[in-house]
Formats: sequence, C-alpha cells, structure tokens
Amino acid sequence: MSTLDTEAAEPAAQGPDARSRRRAGKRDRRNDRRSDRKNDRKNDRRSDRKSDRHRSRSGGRVPLGRRFRRDRTLLLMTVPALVLVVVFNYVPILGNVVAFQDYDPYVSTNGITAMLESPWVGLAQFERVFADPSFWHAVENTFVLFLLQLVLFFPVPIALALLVNSVLRPRLRAVVQAVLYLPHFFSWVLVITVFQQILGGAGIIAQTLRQHGHEGFDLMTDPAVFKFLVTAEGIWKDAGWGVIVFLAALAAVNQDLYEAAAMDGAGRWRRMWHVTLPALRPVIALLLVLRVGDALTVGFEQLLLQRDAVGPGAAEVLDTFVWWTGLRSQDFSYAAAAGLIKGVVGLVLVLSANKVAHLMGEQGVYRK
Repeated sequence: MSTLDTEAAEPAAQGPDARSRRRAGKRDRRNDRRSDRKNDRKNDRRSDRKSDRHRSRSGGRVPLGRRFRRDRTLLLMTVPALVLVVVFNYVPILGNVVAFQDYDPYVSTNGITAMLESPWVGLAQFERVFADPSFWHAVENTFVLFLLQLVLFFPVPIALALLVNSVLRPRLRAVVQAVLYLPHFFSWVLVITVFQQILGGAGIIAQTLRQHGHEGFDLMTDPAVFKFLVTAEGIWKDAGWGVIVFLAALAAVNQDLYEAAAMDGAGRWRRMWHVTLPALRPVIALLLVLRVGDALTVGFEQLLLQRDAVGPGAAEVLDTFVWWTGLRSQDFSYAAAAGLIKGVVGLVLVLSANKVAHLMGEQGVYRK
C-alpha cells in the first residue's frame, strides 16, 4: 500500500472517535455558556435585591416594574386567593344598592333584573331603620356583648400564652397546646350542647343539686346571665386558638434578653413585665385594632342557636336582626340598610382604633 493510501485510511479509521470528541466539546461549551448565563442572572438578582434593600433603608422607592419582576412568582401564587376574595367579598358589595330601593325579588326570576326594575326610594329605608326601637335594642345588646368579650375574653389568650410558654418540658407543652386548640374545631351546635349538658336544667350540676335536696337551676334559659354565658362559651371555644399568635410572637423574643435580665437580678415576674409583655405589645395592638373593627360582629350562629331559649330581648344583636328582618320577613331593602350601617360603623371603628395605635407608637393595621 502506498503512503497516500495509508494517510487517507488513518482519518477514516479515527473518524467516529474524533466526531464524538467534537460533539462532547461542543456540549461542554454549551453547558458552560448556559451555567455562565445562569450565574449572571443570579448575580443580577442578588445585586438588585441589595440595591432594593439599600433604597428602602435610605427612604427611596423601588421601581414598580422591578418589584413586579422580582416578586412575580409570589404574585402568581396569590392570584387564586385574590380571585376568591374578589368573587365572594367584593362582588356582593354591589348588592348593597337594594338599600336605596324598595326591592322586590318577585319582579323577575333574575336577581339582577329585579334590582334594575325595583323602584328607588333614596334614604327611606335608613329612616325606617333609625326610627325602629328594635334596631337600637339590637345595637345595645351588640355593644354590651362586645365590651364583655373585650374585657373578659381578650386577655385570656395572652395569659394562656404566657402560661404555656413557661412550661419547660416540650412534650407537656405540646399536650397542653393540643388540649387548648381542640375546642376551636367544634361547631357551635356541639359547644352549646356541651354547655347545655353541664349548665342546663337537666344538666349534671342541676341534677346533682336535686339529688342532694337542693333546688336546681337552668342558666341556659336565664336572660340575666345570658351575655356572660355567651362570653364563657366563646372563651372555651376560641381562646386556645388565639394562643397561637401570641406564642409565635414569644418565639421571636431574643433569649439573651431574659439572660441579661436574670443576671441583673430580675425575677420571673420582672422578666415577664419588662421583656415578655413589651415583645407582645405590637401583636396585642394589632389584634385589638382588628377586634374593635369587628365590634359589631359578636357571633351570629352562636346567638341564633340560643335566641329562642332566652328570647330576642337578651339575644338579639345586629347580625340576628338583619337575618330575621331580611330572610324571615323578606324585607330585603330594610335588612340591607341595617347591614350597610353596620359596615360603615365598623369601618369608622377600625380606622379610629388604628389611629389610636399610631398615637401609642404602634404600627396597627397599616403604617402611617
């Protein structure tokens, strides 16, 4: 074989290996370029976050487009919840227009058509509401229940959180938390049944008193103690659930503060007064603002279930008043006017409470 034939045969024999090496080299270079671009994007995002933090600390504003690009994943995750809020919370607000009408649902089988064809009466429904003694009696009961729950109910989760937080054994703490949380998942029907079996006329306490020659009692049908009974039911059902928020705030307290206070000679009560309670103050202010804004909502289902037992004189609040006049009496415009008044008063209350929180140096629901 000649020399030219030998040189021509060698590349042919080495061709597949050379091609595979070239493909591997191209693949490695392509991966390197891809990783370089990914690292560049990471570095750009990191530098953008640093610049955003610097701008926020220095009082500057981050451009809206940059914030959208930075948080687009989180924003997309909130879209389903946002749709639910709009559909079930904001769209029904349009139905408040019937408060300014003499709404007749039988004008048309379509509710929207019925609203469009119902006659407008201006503020006549609101005049009826303000002239109705039953409405003012419901307002009085609502505010009395709110004040009782604010004084007797609101401090209970704080005290329970401090008590649970002082338990040193994690297993015992978990058991106590589970026992406290459990009633929150009970329905109001079950809660009222439990109280009926204990404090009712045929309850355990009344039967035990009768067996020992004493006169029994029935607190479940006594209008004089009904408001305290409702508050006790709310404490038993929801106080443990409220502990979660305060325990989360306590978990964020720096333990070095407790150690420093102990080294300065502070006892358990002093540490609680000067370290624990100041750490809970922002959370307490926020929950208090929200509770004041929710003052006119004191438990619709709970009171409706016990309304017949004690009578409307003791159990009628704004929510049951709106339900009774709107659904039972089918006076929808009158009920809508009463409900709209309740919403406006609630908005004024939450804004006022938030202003007080700002004056006290707390953030409240939103910043200044």
